Amino acid sequence: MRSEETYGCILHQSSVWNMAHLGAVPKTNGYPSGSGEHQPIRSEAPLIGSYGCVAEPCAPDEGLLSEQRLRWYQQPVKRRYVVACMAFFGFCVIYMLRVNLSVAIVAMTQNRTHTADDGTIAVYPDFTWERQTQGVILGAFFYGYIFTQIPGGYLATKFGGKRIFLIGIAATSVMTLLTPFLTHRGIGFLITTRVLEGLFEGMTYPSIHAIWARWAPPLERSRLAAVAFSGSYVGTVLALPVSGLLAQHMGWEWIFYFFGTLGLVWCVGWMYIVKDNPEEDRNITDQELEYLRTAIGVSHEEESMSVPWKSIMTSKAVWAIIVAHFAENWGFYTLLTGMPTFMKDVLGYKLDQAGFLAAFPYLLMAGIVQSAGVLADYARTKGRMTTTQVRKLFTCGSYACQFIFMSLTALFMTSGGAGAVTCISLSLGCGGFAWAGFSVNHLDIAPQYAAILMGVSNTLGTIPGIISPSITGYLTEDKSIGAWQHVFIITAFIYAIGAIFYGIFASGDRQEWSKIDKDNEEELTTETESIIPDQDNGGYGTHYQEN
Repeated sequence: MRSEETYGCILHQSSVWNMAHLGAVPKTNGYPSGSGEHQPIRSEAPLIGSYGCVAEPCAPDEGLLSEQRLRWYQQPVKRRYVVACMAFFGFCVIYMLRVNLSVAIVAMTQNRTHTADDGTIAVYPDFTWERQTQGVILGAFFYGYIFTQIPGGYLATKFGGKRIFLIGIAATSVMTLLTPFLTHRGIGFLITTRVLEGLFEGMTYPSIHAIWARWAPPLERSRLAAVAFSGSYVGTVLALPVSGLLAQHMGWEWIFYFFGTLGLVWCVGWMYIVKDNPEEDRNITDQELEYLRTAIGVSHEEESMSVPWKSIMTSKAVWAIIVAHFAENWGFYTLLTGMPTFMKDVLGYKLDQAGFLAAFPYLLMAGIVQSAGVLADYARTKGRMTTTQVRKLFTCGSYACQFIFMSLTALFMTSGGAGAVTCISLSLGCGGFAWAGFSVNHLDIAPQYAAILMGVSNTLGTIPGIISPSITGYLTEDKSIGAWQHVFIITAFIYAIGAIFYGIFASGDRQEWSKIDKDNEEELTTETESIIPDQDNGGYGTHYQEN
């Protein structure tokens, strides 16, 4: 069993020193040596040894021993997993609020039965927007989204990711509830509403990395981040068919009422359950708290460092993440906004059928994202692969497969819908592996700036969300198969460019500009490059076995 969970022994002072020498105990409780800040984790309690071991005095901790006698299903759930679970549902809500318009706009522009006050029945659409106008409406969200990425990351670093994540989703939920009313006032109100939703949601993605910087141990980063990010695809899976059903049977207005209310319900849970860092969580066990401090502990000197903007913007590793993020988002947003229309116009499915079929690829992707996170962390343990190798393998391998399947989609469109839907599903599914690559890479190269780095990469990664719907709308004005083939071929080549660039320039090593000056630097347990055990320390995240 892992030492984090099983050590309940009583150590003398010399034994504690030996365990610290092996890397199993924080030598200075997360503070650099020489700082004089050897502070206790929670109180002036006796010296804590390895994951719950008490050095002095020699009396056992009855509460700890009692907890260890419990069966696995009776033990308290680790709070970092609770945070990951709540983040998962948060991303579900984020994407429900984001993608519902992709289905709603189809219902808003198709013929609908209207009954006048005098009993006259007429059939006509609620709105007669041209295809390019629809592209502008769908892209309006990203006009706001792109501007709050970096500010969101900075604010999350400064004030905590929990608050920024909450504000972003709560405000977007309120705007979603107001969408039907504002849409009937005019197209300008609808576009403005979507821009405002983008401004608030733009803060959410960077802010989650500020939470992982405090909650995710190095060798669990991939899986915890993957669990949270997979909520994006589960949210899409749920939103597309549910939106189709609501539009078909209750009217498109109920799409916005339903998801807006759901978002506010989630906000209440997040506000009361999640804390910014482990020290603030009253329900965390002493063993888990100490483990997180040992594995993550960033010093006060590192937290107070000014942001090295020039180094960030000239770093090849950062630009590798940016290009990979751009490539992934191009394919994702192209299909996200265009799939319902493609299913209806080219393949001839009804709106509710199109919603279910468009959702299937994202269901596949959700499962792959979580599996990829586990595989990536497993590959990094015990030195099987370096962090750099893992990030490149998962990102480049993913994009290579997506290039192949997007190309096949264009080819199979002429031979029926089944082949095209299968290839689109496989392409999006393979994209799940990339999220265990570039999307966690920010935490590898500069953990204390991870939220800001996510803001930078997502700022440029948002450009596809702005231009892709408009380009797709322009190319598919005639609704022909040939036009959609051009859309898929362009997407395939953007994946190829992303794979080549990331494969050449990406890195999983912590960058020099994210470290404190070498004269004062102590090797802290935040480094992911030291995961291979050696003679002097056990490596970060290494799990020791009891003898």
